[in-house]
Amino acid sequence: MDGLEIILTRRSVREYADRPVPREAVQKILLAAMQAPFSGDEPPWHFIAIDDPGILSSIPAISPYRGVSSPIPAAILVCADQLLHPDGPDLWVQDCAVATENILLAAHALGLGAVWTTVYPDADRMLGFVNLFSLPDGVIPFALVTIGYPAVRPPPRYRGCEDRVHWNRW
Repeated sequence: MDGLEIILTRRSVREYADRPVPREAVQKILLAAMQAPFSGDEPPWHFIAIDDPGILSSIPAISPYRGVSSPIPAAILVCADQLLHPDGPDLWVQDCAVATENILLAAHALGLGAVWTTVYPDADRMLGFVNLFSLPDGVIPFALVTIGYPAVRPPPRYRGCEDRVHWNRW
């Protein structure tokens, strides 16, 4: 699959087969996440790779995600260290969003399914992840991406909105 095909066929996958995700696959996904562009001199992100079944089973109590009916084989919590962006505190949101998108695309490229579940700016979810992972002060949980082998792979869907494209002026 080439890059454009990966982008055009990626879909959120919420049901996973009962099959573990190899750590090597998660490491490749994390490498892709860290290749994302960022503002400033240093990327703001930190990642918590999660494959412990006990921790994974506690996540739905903190972060209920729509439509997931099977156990989560693996997940990545994307976090931002605000201390790494002292001059542009709001830019970390964009930086972490790009890294999260790279996680989704890399998972799809490896034949895995993934879904981005929102953490930031929901205060209760953020606090739940801060407590679950003992995050230090200044580190903000941004998004949780669950990852697994798809039990069901949604078909690609055309999302073109030509009426939202403006050439040269509105």
